[in-house]
Amino acid sequence: MLNFDLQNHRPLREIVYEELKRQILIGEIAPGTRMMEVELADDMGVSRTPVREAIRKLEKEGLVTIEPRRGAYASDISIKDMVDVMEVRQDLEGMAAGLAAIKATDEEKEELRRATEAYKAAVESGNIQEIIKWDEAFHKKIVSCSGNKTLIQLVSQVQELALRFRYIYYDDFSRFEGQPMEHKEIVEAILSNDAEKARKAADEHISRLKEFIIKEGESVFHGNHGNNSNHGRNPQ
Repeated sequence: MLNFDLQNHRPLREIVYEELKRQILIGEIAPGTRMMEVELADDMGVSRTPVREAIRKLEKEGLVTIEPRRGAYASDISIKDMVDVMEVRQDLEGMAAGLAAIKATDEEKEELRRATEAYKAAVESGNIQEIIKWDEAFHKKIVSCSGNKTLIQLVSQVQELALRFRYIYYDDFSRFEGQPMEHKEIVEAILSNDAEKARKAADEHISRLKEFIIKEGESVFHGNHGNNSNHGRNPQ
């Protein structure tokens, strides 16, 4: 149930929308799960109206699919969806790293160092939640260090979509065990103010992940997200 005492200054529909979006993005509501208004409303302690409004808004963002006479489902994730997002990330985050190498302040560089070390420690511990947390923080910090408001806004939506993928591809340790070194290469280029090297390192980092998805997608993702069919959906 939602904690309204801490958020009562905000419209209920926004709170419900953000909570459902969070659950979809981090996999609490898995791809293909039916979004039952009555059950969701009961679980959250609200009426059906804000839930219905939230579902419609999430449909516009591509996170929910509404089918006539079947209802609403958390959208499936296909390998093509992942590759599409990675292609956009590759260009935008490469640009962000290049700008960060030029614009990042000493304080921002220190924050980036800390995020890099925290991610490395999380990988060594094998804690998936911490790995995802610090991976996301690392990439967001680089974009923030670019100092470009337009770029930050554009990348924000792409990184939200990528968050769904992290909870799938991080099931395979072989992919992320080498990522701390890749992160380190990006950061070292930024710290040395080498824009071209930073852009290239960030570009290659995302490119390697994209190639991993293309090559290993069907086996790593257990075939559950290789198409957009509705098979295997579980009612909530």
